[in-house]
Amino acid sequence: MTTPEVSVRPGSRRGAEPEAALYVSEITHVRRTPLRHTLRHRTYLWCVDLDRLPVLPLPLRPLARFDARDHFDGTAPSLRAGLDAYLATRGVDLDGGRVVMLAHARVLGFVFNPLTVYWCHDPSGAPVCVVAEVHNTYGGRHCYLLRPDEADETVVDKEFYVSPFFAVEGRYRMRLPLPGARLDLTVHLEHDGGRAFTAVVKGRRRPATVPGLLTAAARRPWSTLAVWAGIRRHGIHLLLRGLPVHTRPRTTPQKDKLS
Repeated sequence: MTTPEVSVRPGSRRGAEPEAALYVSEITHVRRTPLRHTLRHRTYLWCVDLDRLPVLPLPLRPLARFDARDHFDGTAPSLRAGLDAYLATRGVDLDGGRVVMLAHARVLGFVFNPLTVYWCHDPSGAPVCVVAEVHNTYGGRHCYLLRPDEADETVVDKEFYVSPFFAVEGRYRMRLPLPGARLDLTVHLEHDGGRAFTAVVKGRRRPATVPGLLTAAARRPWSTLAVWAGIRRHGIHLLLRGLPVHTRPRTTPQKDKLS
């Protein structure tokens, strides 16, 4: 691999930034209304520098590939170019500053990233913004440009259809600190009547080495397909419990249009 061990680079007010790492993680979803339901799933995530993506030995490349077609409008020549093009539509220019991405890699030809997070910095290393890219199971994508405060917290209106059991309404309250030794992200969906849903991602950093990847892949085989299948399985369970469904809006997903 290009970066066999995790190294850190100081300079951000949010602390040291990982060069490349694996995070052995647990994802928890708690639905509070109108039915209470909890989903827990164990997986592993990559945290990488967009300008220094890990390159695996050829026989292992099916286990982790970072492909520009899986993000933004899917047409950019690279992940960095896709992010820069999206930011340009929002009037943001990083001037080549460093970007750290947390995401699933493509595994055995399949990828599903419910949430990809990009921590964006200027050339001095100071944070500029955070981009949260959301994918639903229908093939749609949508990005939220965030300006977290000193506590890494931000609030943004919900603009994208994710679950058939929630309408496109309310707001997200997010806490998205840059990962260090620990990964700890929280996303709340709030309606006027209170908090409706919470997603929490917690994980421990592990070296991005070939043995580390092989161990993670052996413990969580075909991890990206497992995430997708788990969401579908729990959706069927909620449907059978009688949870009302909100019709999906007939709009163009962000994989075809940045909006």
